[in-house]
Amino acid sequence: MSKGEFNQYVVSQFFRFILVRMGTTMRRSRLKQFGGISDGLTIGAIYIFLICILLIILLPVMNIVSSAFSSPSAIVRGRVNLLPVEFTLLGFRAALTHSLIVSGFMNSIIYTVLGTLMNLSLTLCVAYPLSRDDLVGKRIIIAFFTITMFISGGIVPTFLLMNSLGLLDTRAAMIVPAGVSVFNMIIARTFMRTSIPKDLLGAAEIDGCSDFGIFIKIVLPLSKPLIAVLTLLFAVGHWNAFFGGLMFLRNSDLFPLQLVLRQILILNQIDITQMDVTLLRDLWDRQYFAELIQYSSIVISTVPIMILYPFIQKYFIKGVMLGSIKG
Repeated sequence: MSKGEFNQYVVSQFFRFILVRMGTTMRRSRLKQFGGISDGLTIGAIYIFLICILLIILLPVMNIVSSAFSSPSAIVRGRVNLLPVEFTLLGFRAALTHSLIVSGFMNSIIYTVLGTLMNLSLTLCVAYPLSRDDLVGKRIIIAFFTITMFISGGIVPTFLLMNSLGLLDTRAAMIVPAGVSVFNMIIARTFMRTSIPKDLLGAAEIDGCSDFGIFIKIVLPLSKPLIAVLTLLFAVGHWNAFFGGLMFLRNSDLFPLQLVLRQILILNQIDITQMDVTLLRDLWDRQYFAELIQYSSIVISTVPIMILYPFIQKYFIKGVMLGSIKG
């Protein structure tokens, strides 16, 4: 059996399993619940539609992952579909020895960690006082924050501001401009207003606890779902950020990983002299090596977020729903 026939067999068995499973589920539960063949057909159509959407999303991802583990010649010849062809780790070994990719990976980690910490600190510190009813001038402050969501200086004024502050071509240029997310601050404020009992805060004040003590000892421990969701949102935003680096950075040693991927994927700029060329087996691999390292770099760039998500998944849905009603 050839590789293509094997891939077709795997796909056909997958569809067969899904359809059999779907039919069994419909017969045992859905038809009994809704009590009619027409309802069962509707549910079946919904299942088929959702499976199609899943395949539309999943198949390109599987192709990218399979290509990352395939040989360069197989990628160029279009032999890679759902499973790796001529399995190899050459792309990952080369990507992890390429100086620009390694530095971009480390820079993205630095920007993500420091940026997320700063975003969380500023957002929560702003949201808590705005959630209190006894804050003087609260409505005016909220109005000023809200205006920034609709009106901004634009690219050129932002560039001139960063230049006047001396932040061009520095790591701070990737962290400072996105210090406070007004949208997330409003969500955090609403969460604190609706989810933390005011009687609890009043009791703490009666016991002599200061506002800072209430924030540290009561508000933050009760805001774990909110903090988990904001951490994920901020971390993904910083990890995927590249436009700030495109505007403010000129030194390639400071480029985030996404900017490096832009050079590889869009501009097709990959210098094999910056990696261990002993990994390349022959001239054929050198000629088509850029194709392989593109897919390997994409997989490497998605791994950290995939590792982060399972740890905060249990808080994610709860944190998104709580505070979803703006007030």
